Amino acid sequence: MELLITELSKDKFEITVKADQLTKHVVSVTDQMLLNLTNNKISKEELLNYSFNFLLEREPNTSILSKFDIIIISKYFPEYISKVENYCS
Repeated sequence: MELLITELSKDKFEITVKADQLTKHVVSVTDQMLLNLTNNKISKEELLNYSFNFLLEREPNTSILSKFDIIIISKYFPEYISKVENYCS
């Protein structure tokens, strides 16, 4: 499985997941979200890469929403925020 992250704008990214079935996802990561989740210890791209690997360990790429704000992951997977914090420390 391969991830391709493309910056569409300062806060919007397209993530292409190359798997058995190719999927594309548009994800928003604002500066405030990055600060809240990572304390600016990693880049938006690195957060997206980590987050998609986190999601793909839990569900197939075809189940991932096609458009969402990064923080929504924690509504589906409550452990997400602590995992990100651990990753950044």
